[in-house]
Amino acid sequence: MQKTGSHFITVLIQSMSRRFTFYILITLLIASFTGKAQNSKAVKLYERGQVALQRGNSTEAVKLMKQAIEIDSTLLEAHLVLAEWMLDAGRGDEAIVHFSSVTRQNATFHIPAWIELANLQLAAGEHDKAITSYEKYLQLEKRDTKRHPEAKKGIATAQFRKQALSNPVPFNPMNLGKAINSADDEYLPALTVDGEMLVFTRRFARRATTTANTREEEDIYSATRSNDGWQKATPLPSPLNSTDNEGAECISQDGRIMFFTACGRQDGGGRCDLYMCIRRGDKWGKPRNIGMPVNSGAWEGQPSFSIDGKTLYFVSNRKGGYGGMDIWKTAFENGQWTEPVNLGPKVNTSGNEMSPFIHYDDQTLYFASDGHIGMGGTDIFVTRKNGDSWSEPVNLGYPINTGGDESSLIVDATASTAYFSSDRAGGEGKLDIYSFELPKQLRPTLTVCYKGTVSDAKNGKPVGSDIRIVDLKSGETVANTSSDAASGQYIISLPTGRSYAFHVTAKDYLFNSINVEGNGKQKNIEKIDIKLNPIEAGSTIALRNIFFETGKADLLEESHYELGQLLVLLNNNPTLKVEIGGHTDNVGSDEANKKLSAARAKAVYDHLITKGIAIERLTYRGYGETRPVASNDTPEGRAENRRVEMTIK
Repeated sequence: MQKTGSHFITVLIQSMSRRFTFYILITLLIASFTGKAQNSKAVKLYERGQVALQRGNSTEAVKLMKQAIEIDSTLLEAHLVLAEWMLDAGRGDEAIVHFSSVTRQNATFHIPAWIELANLQLAAGEHDKAITSYEKYLQLEKRDTKRHPEAKKGIATAQFRKQALSNPVPFNPMNLGKAINSADDEYLPALTVDGEMLVFTRRFARRATTTANTREEEDIYSATRSNDGWQKATPLPSPLNSTDNEGAECISQDGRIMFFTACGRQDGGGRCDLYMCIRRGDKWGKPRNIGMPVNSGAWEGQPSFSIDGKTLYFVSNRKGGYGGMDIWKTAFENGQWTEPVNLGPKVNTSGNEMSPFIHYDDQTLYFASDGHIGMGGTDIFVTRKNGDSWSEPVNLGYPINTGGDESSLIVDATASTAYFSSDRAGGEGKLDIYSFELPKQLRPTLTVCYKGTVSDAKNGKPVGSDIRIVDLKSGETVANTSSDAASGQYIISLPTGRSYAFHVTAKDYLFNSINVEGNGKQKNIEKIDIKLNPIEAGSTIALRNIFFETGKADLLEESHYELGQLLVLLNNNPTLKVEIGGHTDNVGSDEANKKLSAARAKAVYDHLITKGIAIERLTYRGYGETRPVASNDTPEGRAENRRVEMTIK
């Protein structure tokens, strides 16, 4: 049965047995043994051990080899046979003893013994000894250099581990408790942006219906948070979960789109594929395979969906990568997914990269890797986006990372709390989900969560709408979301330090555009309700993202996006006739304010005419300070009153 989660990856990347190499070595030693040892009894025991090995009786062979070196400790062939056998049997401490005997007595007797010894010393935490052994191997091995990269990486790894162990990062993981964790395995968590819904994968044993046998199955569970903490997790209903494996999921920040991994389905194109499911109201729809070119004949899984509402990161061992499992990305454009793009050699290695999580800042990516320099097993790393490239990944450090396998890390919208799965002692089961405070140097950009409802301005009924968030300075669309048709609710998280336009559109309604200053002074969650006016005579919208020079009527560059949306509305509704109205606060004389408001309205009017809107469809008027929508006693109120409006005639 295919697995969707991290345990499948572990099985996939298991190293092959050394036994084949071991027996080649034994054959060479049998052929090359010189018999120069001083003690003939030791030699005879060694030769009997060779025969036992050829017959497949390794237990007897080991016994005879040990007896041989008890008599003559200079019998290096016997030490080497025992070292390789112990290494193959997973008895590293004993292998170190015998490799050390070989290298100490004759440095050039078997030069590969140095790198085998170094690898064992590294695994045992003997970092200084490992560095010395790696360096000796590089010094001596001049002809066969194919393992030189391995030795150089070993030196870098030993140096990193020494430094990490000497400089531990703050780390206090807290088990999420019985509401989330159980005696079964819980892993691969995902979180909505408001932190109120957690979804994760649970692996459990399910009794088969036709036999007494049991089999392992994965399902997706969810839990909500209240003032009392996490409520008891429950499996998501059918058709999202089935009798097959579902897991390795992510959820959109508003909790209404789920991407997940499923294996062995009839509509699948490979071993495991990515699926998508949409929630409308309180019900999840039928999952659908997202198809090619994202899914292929290879393994695809472990998705992470960006706040831009279109970019999907995922893991695959498809052709064109750098190693085993790589991280790729695709985007949903013009109604279809684009050809996946590999994140490149800074992120991906000849090893395996997995469990990506793109934070709500859309800049910071956390992932697990066994290919980058780390503490051992799979470690968690962070990299940051810079245009189309990524920074050098940074290891999260010890003891977040250990000599075991760490993965599946996510970070909430506060940029301070991380969640991950771990098999550390003291949990509810073998594999549990934990949270901890992320050290400041490892945090993503601070974001603010905006949530509210979109409703009809006249009757207050909820409206399903599309919400596009634009960076006013660059004009770039940084995020896309929508409000639920049944509840009108929306939620979005945005990085601080930028100014945004919330552009809200819905069928049969005028758009609404709201200016939001993401200056970092807000609370972590800001509530913004949005009202839409129906397209009918007398309806008005305030064009909040049209800007002018102070005291002037010159349009600023930040106004171009809003003006573009106004053009779209007029072009899509060619019979509309509108008035552009200018308004000011009460600072200055009545006459000056009326003149300025008229000039600003005319600037918008002129812009629309130059873009092809018929002059007979447009009028403009300056109202000065006569129609305030807020108090002029505060800076915020005066800012509300300085505006341009469009009214349907």
